[in-house]
Amino acid sequence: MPDSHFDRDLAQLPKAHLHVHLEGAMRPSTLTELAAHYGVPVPPIRGFGSFTAFADQYEAATHVLRTESDLRRLTREVVEDAAAAGAVWIEPQLYPARYVDTLGGVGEASDIEIDEGRAVGARLGVGFGLMITADRTGEVAESEELARLAATRSESGVVSFGLANDEVGHPPELFEKAFRIATEAGLISAPHAGELVGPESIRGALDTLHASRIAHGVRAVEDPELVARLVAEEICLDVCPTSNLLLSVVPSLAVHPLKQLVEAGVRCTLNGDDPLLFGPGLLEEYVLARDVLGLSDEQLAFIARCSIEDSGAPEELVADAVARIDQWAL
Repeated sequence: MPDSHFDRDLAQLPKAHLHVHLEGAMRPSTLTELAAHYGVPVPPIRGFGSFTAFADQYEAATHVLRTESDLRRLTREVVEDAAAAGAVWIEPQLYPARYVDTLGGVGEASDIEIDEGRAVGARLGVGFGLMITADRTGEVAESEELARLAATRSESGVVSFGLANDEVGHPPELFEKAFRIATEAGLISAPHAGELVGPESIRGALDTLHASRIAHGVRAVEDPELVARLVAEEICLDVCPTSNLLLSVVPSLAVHPLKQLVEAGVRCTLNGDDPLLFGPGLLEEYVLARDVLGLSDEQLAFIARCSIEDSGAPEELVADAVARIDQWAL
């Protein structure tokens, strides 16, 4: 039966948002309001030409988050936006060391986000799990401290452990101990790899960090043997097309490898990464994948299934969401 392209409402497709940085998902209006409240200039949110410029703008935006109330507001709005996009599960990434000076410690920020995310999610019918991320440009000892923090909360809201920031000069192998702590606690290993560095970064994440999900990973297409390995080992890539375009990972959306990866059998998800800075959110990335990248509704349903099945969501949520995805795709 031919795919009824454009007939199905993508907002009604159950999906998970797995690659989204908490502060990077702030609403522009919230950034403006908080900046005015604290009497600081509104940081620019567009116009970066390099990863370094992007990282600087991201850091500037976080400076308006100064109190528990600010962090709760941000978390609440991120979950609300996920629900509006048709998400039934969200797994935002938090680097809690960012809040040591304002909230008193790495544990406080994590607990605030878990508490608020779960409460808002329960109200809206969206499951919530936290990914704690380490900063690969920081001290290795800090990453191990964060892994231990994540492990202590593996039964109370933290479901995964990540590794973010610039891959160049900061290979996965440096963080083997941190990820061993996290995975031994039952957390999903989901480091960034294969964005600013090529296939060797992905291999390092697989061999050393035992990743089951890779944030980005699109440069796997440069190595057919690696693509075959991703398929065979059922590794999931949490892909962010607009982010890849604006950070010059790909020269244009016309050559973005998402469709190629899906057609090769690689498990992939669609995500907004940092909607504050890149523009599109979760639903808009699905629309873009359909309208610009040319993915069929059958392929988008596959992506949505991957996002649910490879998430940290509980079994009951996974079973219900997958059944609803199958119904959507009929």
